[in-house]
Amino acid sequence: MEPFINLSGVVAHLDQVNVDTDMIIPAVYLKSIERVGFGPHLFDRYRYLEDGSENPDFILNQSPFRHSKILVSGPNFGCGSSREHAPWALEDFGIRCVIAPSFADIFYNNCFKNGLLPLILPEAAVREIIDKSKNSPGLELTVDLEAQQVRDNDEDIVVDFQVDEFRRYCLLNGLDDIGLTLQHEDAISAFESRQSS
Repeated sequence: MEPFINLSGVVAHLDQVNVDTDMIIPAVYLKSIERVGFGPHLFDRYRYLEDGSENPDFILNQSPFRHSKILVSGPNFGCGSSREHAPWALEDFGIRCVIAPSFADIFYNNCFKNGLLPLILPEAAVREIIDKSKNSPGLELTVDLEAQQVRDNDEDIVVDFQVDEFRRYCLLNGLDDIGLTLQHEDAISAFESRQSS
């Protein structure tokens, strides 16, 4: 898993509440258990028209948002089913951080396990970011996980945040559950050796 230390990029605003996992990645695309290949289907029903062409009105189809690394949205992001494909689709598209006032619990946990930062900020701060992104397309934010701070280039927006220390450690070091286990590979090998003798 790629470490998440300091992320800078264009913010895409999705000014909606209750963005559910079926909106993020429709069920029709859940046949694969590989973690790649879902990016083209992120927000599929909104990004594409019935003829398969891009919907020019959808934020991720507009310049400069089609290369966004940070998505900001309303409360209860990631509600709905527990599909782990939702963070896979976001990451495969290139989004590494979602900022919202609140997240659905399962989606929130799945993000950390897959190298995404689901960042909870106060509703007023989220509204400020959404409004500035709407008024200044191309707004770039820096999400500094080491300093636990979000800021824009002008430092008009500076917001401190807190992330659970264990989850922060895992993201900073690029450790998923398997990576955490492999940190104890020598002890595991020694145990297996003792058990087999």
